[in-house]
Amino acid sequence: MNRRHGMESKLGVGGGTVSIEAQNNLDRAEDLCRRRKPAKALPFLLKAMEDGNNLDAFVQAAFLFPLPEALKALENAEAKGREGLKQRLGATCFDDGSKEVGKFYSILETRPYMRVLQAQVRLYFEAGLFGKSSDTMIEMLRLCPGDNMSQRTWLGSMLLSAGRTADALSFVKQWLAHNRRQTPARGGTIFQTPTSDCLSSEHEQALMKRGDGSMLHTAALACFRLWGDCPVARQYLRLAAHANPTILTKILAKIDKPRSLNNNPRGFNSPEEAQDYLWLTQDLWMDPAVWKWANDDVDAKKSLLKSCSNVNCGAVEQNVTQFKRCAACKEAVYCTQECQKSHWKAHKPTCKQQKQIKDMVRAYQKGKPIPDGAHMASADFANGMSFINWA
Repeated sequence: MNRRHGMESKLGVGGGTVSIEAQNNLDRAEDLCRRRKPAKALPFLLKAMEDGNNLDAFVQAAFLFPLPEALKALENAEAKGREGLKQRLGATCFDDGSKEVGKFYSILETRPYMRVLQAQVRLYFEAGLFGKSSDTMIEMLRLCPGDNMSQRTWLGSMLLSAGRTADALSFVKQWLAHNRRQTPARGGTIFQTPTSDCLSSEHEQALMKRGDGSMLHTAALACFRLWGDCPVARQYLRLAAHANPTILTKILAKIDKPRSLNNNPRGFNSPEEAQDYLWLTQDLWMDPAVWKWANDDVDAKKSLLKSCSNVNCGAVEQNVTQFKRCAACKEAVYCTQECQKSHWKAHKPTCKQQKQIKDMVRAYQKGKPIPDGAHMASADFANGMSFINWA
């Protein structure tokens, strides 16, 4: 959760461990960076960094530095944050079995430190240090197995990039487990040797209804790497194509890898989630043997072929990405411009609503006023308290 909307917006960054002056300077710097004015942001960042507890200022500054210096700045911030938490929470707060491990992030004072680790994950990846990025996520999940910072959608990809294919499959299988009632131990990072057994029909049906597309793609790729074109690899590929068809569509169409993460509002298995997964993992799927295997799977490709959204048409794609998407909502697809024009009157209300929802959430995330008549709420829980923010 954006710290400006959660409990930190009322109790201060890290539950009040950062001075109000330093927090205000950080907010101004972040706003200027968001408007792509880093030179103007730097003086405010330097002032914010005078408070040694203001780890978020070090994170923001790191993204303005060249990569080697950025990594060094974050490693220094991580060491500073670790020492500060030991002083505030106790010398054993990072030890397994302590009352803090497993509850990081739900303890407000730990949130700035967790954001430092999250920044390290990204910059290690950009530097090609996939092993370090993976290890940092594994540490985050040890500290916070419930994964309040959504690292589970990244870790499988990173383990694949680091050459830890069996660990990647073990990890996603724990999160995709049938009838899972609780969070996997250590957030799924107690790795086990995976088997090539196929999923039961009951488990397959459950994943068809609510499977995470990013994890299912990772499972499919990991199975192919481990055992080649086997039944379980094809099973996961079909499920992945059904859950989030945008991912495999862009892979098979050989569309260029995204240049960056998608910072827009997103839903479960949305195009925005697909962009983030492809930013992390597309290079692995473009290996000629992997791409050919996926492209040759007729059953998986059937999930990617779309029908024209004009109910009076009924045309179906013959090739992946043959039809064009509505530029506004990105959801409806049409076989021709004529079909889109004739269907516009029926599609317009839904299209307008989808765009308004995304615009509203985007404004809320950036701290801007939301449109008149619209309402949003968010909930945050920490330190035994709950906080509801209405906008």
